Amino acid sequence: MIYLQPLGSYPNLIETLALELEKKFYSIAGNVKIMPLRELDKYCYNPFRKQYNSTCLLFRLEKRWITLGITEVDIYADNMNFVFGEAEIFGSRALVSTYRLRGENFKERLLKECTHEIGHVLGLKHCSDRSCVMAFSNSVYDVDKKSDEFCEVCRRKIKG
Repeated sequence: MIYLQPLGSYPNLIETLALELEKKFYSIAGNVKIMPLRELDKYCYNPFRKQYNSTCLLFRLEKRWITLGITEVDIYADNMNFVFGEAEIFGSRALVSTYRLRGENFKERLLKECTHEIGHVLGLKHCSDRSCVMAFSNSVYDVDKKSDEFCEVCRRKIKG
């Protein structure tokens, strides 16, 4: 099961996202459940950057088979100005921020980044195929260019 964990507020389209992720990952993970809202951990906030540390937020998520935290705040990782999300490779937790995904293609961007982070939880690393959902995205332009699907190589790795 995939557990969607809203952090700080209920992000726009969370119900739609749950349905889309269930369709995409049902054969691997089964159902998607939206968990009750949790507050953001203030310890993870960096007042100098006016951002939350993604690793800090990630490690405060409950460990279930797949827990995907969704937040609307701006997040960063060490040595990065910002990140769209973060995940534990072969772990159980992932995190996506909607903050920099807003705009005309919001729904598609959100699905791509959630799929990308769940891909990491399933053991995938960044892919060199720029159209694969596992390609690294340094900007929303990169997110818009890639597909919301795994390339054949990544799909085979997940299926084992």
